[in-house]
Amino acid sequence: MELGSEFVWFVLIGLGAQLVDGALGMAYGLVSSSILLSLGIPPAQVSAGVHAAEVFTTGASGVSHLAMRNVEKKLFLWLAIPGMAGGIIGAYVLTQLPADIIRPFVYTYLLILAMLILLRSFGKARPRHEVKRVGILGFFAGLMDASGGGGWGPIATSTLLAKGGQARTTIGTVNAAEFLVTLAISVTFFLSMGLEHLEIVLGLLVGGVVAAPIAALLVKRLKERWVLFAVGCLLLSISIYQIGSAIFRQF
Repeated sequence: MELGSEFVWFVLIGLGAQLVDGALGMAYGLVSSSILLSLGIPPAQVSAGVHAAEVFTTGASGVSHLAMRNVEKKLFLWLAIPGMAGGIIGAYVLTQLPADIIRPFVYTYLLILAMLILLRSFGKARPRHEVKRVGILGFFAGLMDASGGGGWGPIATSTLLAKGGQARTTIGTVNAAEFLVTLAISVTFFLSMGLEHLEIVLGLLVGGVVAAPIAALLVKRLKERWVLFAVGCLLLSISIYQIGSAIFRQF
């Protein structure tokens, strides 16, 4: 395909992916990467391009959530700093390991979290305590985001929500922290392999920047129960699809 005639599609992909990610705290990379890979773009270029675009989209999303007062500062620091460390290590080391071995375990974990979040959305599950080791969570989420095993949003957002975090501040804080994590990962990718397909990056970031304030407003206005239900359904769909794909590849 000729990328010069497809810029508007990259903008639309970025717009849709950021609306989902900014409102639900996850899936920008999963949505945009899946579509780009289906267009025949090489995986390494997709990963580097999406992370480069995410530097701008997560920046816009973080500022939007700050403006809407959706960010909890202490949680932000506990997620962002370890997440950056995990992201750098993941970009350097874990990309050399077979991600197919890691993914089934990550998505089984996410499947369990999806069911807990759905139960919570119906008022059936009452979390007894909050996540105590947020720094470890941030490190692991950053590690998996860089290596392609799970992603920052699905791991960080879903774990915090399953443990009783308020939907508005959890999603806002995870999105804001993602800017620093993505910046660290993108710099690592750029130093190791450079940047190709600039048009993809520009298209994704234009769409994402436009969608960021709309998504931040949505998460502020929507009822927490609706947000939890949407997050649970999205996470359930992602985990079942990924587990099914991993099993199918074995045959």
